[in-house]
Amino acid sequence: MESNAKIFSGTGSQYLAEKIARKFGEPLGRVNIQRFSDGEIGVEYLDSIRGRFVFLIQSTFAPADNLMELLLMIDAAKRASAYKVIAVIPYYGFARQDRKDKPRVAIGAKLVANMIMAAGADRVVTMDLHAAQIQGYFDIPVDHLESSAIFIPYIESLYLPNLTFAAPDVGSANRIREVASFFETDMVICDKHRKRANEIASMVVIGDVSNRDIVLIDDICDTGGTLAKSALLMKEKGARSVRAFCTHPVLSGKAYETISNSVLEELVVCDTIPLKAQSDKIKVLSTDELFAVALRNAYENKSINSLFIRNRLKKSM
Repeated sequence: MESNAKIFSGTGSQYLAEKIARKFGEPLGRVNIQRFSDGEIGVEYLDSIRGRFVFLIQSTFAPADNLMELLLMIDAAKRASAYKVIAVIPYYGFARQDRKDKPRVAIGAKLVANMIMAAGADRVVTMDLHAAQIQGYFDIPVDHLESSAIFIPYIESLYLPNLTFAAPDVGSANRIREVASFFETDMVICDKHRKRANEIASMVVIGDVSNRDIVLIDDICDTGGTLAKSALLMKEKGARSVRAFCTHPVLSGKAYETISNSVLEELVVCDTIPLKAQSDKIKVLSTDELFAVALRNAYENKSINSLFIRNRLKKSM
């Protein structure tokens, strides 16, 4: 019997959408995303989606065209009488603008949520939001997946004898604490102070890293400066090895050079954003199976609780 689900992709996430669709068991739907000579974007579905569950896969990394594509795809799907429109956003751009941290600034994460809802999305599936409270910006269901389901098996395969987890800043402490609890090991925190965005003024390590195999975990790697400085500081304090795991490889500016020249053993990332270049120090783990299971469960009205590490922890207690 033919499935009632259809999966489509924007141009920015075609590489990942093809893998997710294959794992889901449905061919990627046909959509024509055209650009006029002035850069204006137009969207036209080439497959009928009337009465269908429509999954639209598109990360909203720069440029803003990726976000605009997603909004137009949502609007076109609603106007084509789709039954449900689910926005699948592996990387939710503008998430770092989640609050007013100084006067006269925009809250970009909230604005994007408003636009996605106004376009007509019925549900959002995303991964590792920069701030978990962004889920509350939506008045529609949000499935917030976690990269720990992908990172943990890889960390286990490394068989690190003196494993210690590290948060590159205080804000990441809760995320790291959960993973450290899973491995029943210690954690440390790097407390950093910034002069301005992407520029670190000072950093100190809270905790003992001497003779430890350190695993840094964060949601975004942008310029790579925080990870490189954290790794160097821990090596200077006696760490035996330092690795970094980051969900979203934004990797802007001189990030590839910074990572290559750092003391990091490796940087492990997910494929929520395509790499702009190859590096011997950067390893990519795919999110295709995790998203495929989440989409299948959403389509079949099943729970996605089994995909979260906290539920594995509860069962082992």
